[in-house]
Parts: sequence; C-alpha cells; structure tokens
Amino acid sequence: MKKTILIGLLFFGSLSVCQSQEWMTSLDVAKSLAFVQDKLLFVIWEDVSYQEFHVIVKKENGTPEVVNLFENEILNEIIWEHFVPVIISEHNYQALFNEIKGKRSQLYIDKFNDDTIKIMDINGQIINTTLEYYDYLDIAEFIAKYALNTSFLKEELAFYREQQDFNSAYHLASQYADFSVHVNDDVKPEIVKLSNYYLSEAEGFIANDNSVILKQKIELQKIKQALVLGKAKKVLRQLKRIDSAKVDASNEALFAFLNFTAYILLKDETNASIWRSKVSLVNLKKANLIVKNNS
Repeated sequence: MKKTILIGLLFFGSLSVCQSQEWMTSLDVAKSLAFVQDKLLFVIWEDVSYQEFHVIVKKENGTPEVVNLFENEILNEIIWEHFVPVIISEHNYQALFNEIKGKRSQLYIDKFNDDTIKIMDINGQIINTTLEYYDYLDIAEFIAKYALNTSFLKEELAFYREQQDFNSAYHLASQYADFSVHVNDDVKPEIVKLSNYYLSEAEGFIANDNSVILKQKIELQKIKQALVLGKAKKVLRQLKRIDSAKVDASNEALFAFLNFTAYILLKDETNASIWRSKVSLVNLKKANLIVKNNS
C-alpha cells in the first residue's frame, strides 16, 4: 500500500487549485466514523486551517512542488481515502489538554500544542510524536507512513469504547503490540509507544489493587513490547528476573511465548526447544512473524 500511495502522489504534476471537500469539525463524530471505516484521524487545530499550510508533492518527473494542503482537491481526496480528517476547535483545547495533563511526556504535550498535523487513533491518542525537522512536509511519505487499516484492532477498540477499565485497556494495549508487527518498520516504534499508553492506563486502574496476578500481566506485557521491536537480549534479561515458579497459570502462555520467541530471535534453538511445546499454534505464528520482521 505504501508504494501505491507514493506512486499515486507522483502524478500531481500541475494540479489545479480548487475548493476542497470540507473536513469534519466534530472530533467525537470523526472518532465514530474512523471506527466504522477502520481508519486513523488526520487532525489539525482550527487556527491552522485559516492559514495556508504548505506541503511538498512531486511532479511526474520527480520535481518537488509546494502546494496548499487545504486547497488541493486531489490531495484532499487522497487524505479522505486513507484517514478521517478533522479540524479541532480551539474551544476544545482545555478539555482535551486536561485529559493528558500529567499523563504524557513533554514531547507528547509539545506535539499536542503545535501547529503540525497530528495522526490520532479513534480514542484521540497521538501517534506521530517523533520529532521531525523539515521546511515543508513531504505529504506522500507522510500519508504512506500513517495510512493504516485498523480492522485488526476492531474487537479491542469496540471493547474499550464501550467500557474503559483494566481489562479493556490491557487487551487494547496487547493488541496494539501485536498490530505493530504488521506495520512498516518506520512506524512500528510509534505503534508500540501507543500500546504503552494503554498499558499505563491499565496500570492506573489497579494502582490501589494488590493483585500480584494483574501486576504480573502488566510486567509481561511491557516485556512483549520490547520483544516486537526485536530486543531479544533485553527481553531475556527481564524474564530472568521473574521466578518461573511464581508465574500465575493465567500468565504462563505469555511467559512461554516471550521466552521462546526471544531465543528464536537469537537463533538459540537449544533453549527455544525447552519452551516450544508450551507455545500454542497461534503464538507460534506470532513468533514466526516477529522473527521474520526482525531478521
């Protein structure tokens, strides 16, 4: 899909400037539409929409051309094809800021506040928080990077939308970690970071709970995030701190999966074989995909 988007945007040539399709102005409605269409949100602050927002597209011969994001109909159609674009009113700023105050890094807060495009999931979590430096955004590369179909997350997103508690946040975090294995390498770390947002939220739900089992689930899920990024040695160091005899029955499958996959990543078949029989067919397929993507 990434190649298709890039090729499509190469044919801008001398595009005419015309009235673009209007973006959505209700964040809540945009979230619902994105959920139905399995898309991410393409977000800009209202003040920014009143100005020219220059981006780079390339002509058929590869020559870069600067165009106004808000006045190019073909570019607008491409955005609508892959995202749900929404302009957020400045009146919503304080309420949205209160939701993340004290819960996100300064980097995240800076991204929330700036005038650049924000790619959000259907719950309003910003994905593209990585610092990038450019005079004008290469819109083809940007769209290709974040044009993700989120149908893989449908069940967990629906569960979370219905009720936000430990279980829904935990399962969404886990599914986002699995989802990161299916996306391009350039966006994978950001999806893992998104997984961590929900895991932190799940952890918050049990802050006053002394359940060893639930805290163990959180610990193993954090290790899984490192695993999907191919950090096998780090995974094994963290797993060795856990007494296998104290792993709860409900966490044994994940514990075995983490050990097995980490050893496979390191091409240590001797130690991997110890865990192989404890890994389900579904998790074997996950392990193979992780290994393939990190080979």
